[in-house]
Amino acid sequence: MRLSPRFTPAQDPPRKRWTRSECAVIEAAGLFEQERVELIDGELISKMGKKRPHVHTGSLLFGWLIRVFGDGLVNSEAPIDVAPEDNPTNEPVPDLIVLKCSYSGSWSATPQPKDLDLVVEVADTSLTFDLTVKAALYARAGIVEYWVLDLSGRRLVVHRDPRDGRYQSIVAFSEHESAAPLAAPDSAFRVGDAFPA
Repeated sequence: MRLSPRFTPAQDPPRKRWTRSECAVIEAAGLFEQERVELIDGELISKMGKKRPHVHTGSLLFGWLIRVFGDGLVNSEAPIDVAPEDNPTNEPVPDLIVLKCSYSGSWSATPQPKDLDLVVEVADTSLTFDLTVKAALYARAGIVEYWVLDLSGRRLVVHRDPRDGRYQSIVAFSEHESAAPLAAPDSAFRVGDAFPA
């Protein structure tokens, strides 16, 4: 079999790069009603159905965050803004966010990085993506603290001190250790409490 000179197996097919405004039009038309997607670097990423460990871990952490920060400041699966240069082609939807107690945005406004005390992703199959692509996106936005709960590794990876598009401090806490959010330094979270026995 002879391949056409215009296409070789190493070439990727052309991809459509999406913008937030295009996605808003599609969403308004009802085309995303049964889909859970987020826009990352111009690509629509499917937020696949969550397996039971992901749901259980997310629920446990959600409950703890509400006890620490109050129910009005903790949101589940809420879209956020990122850096101005990234906003046109990015609208991430973290598993959990904690708004600053001074947040005064309207109920219809998307929280901006300055409005956030903490962003959390619960990672099962998305671990590499969450630790690389999303970490870089959140660091460029200046999000002060980003947690990744690694289900298979039974650990919490804490990202802090965003500078020059990277987190300068990245520390992994095992299930036998505890970590406290910067916004609540006296409230330690025991990592093992997030994982099923």
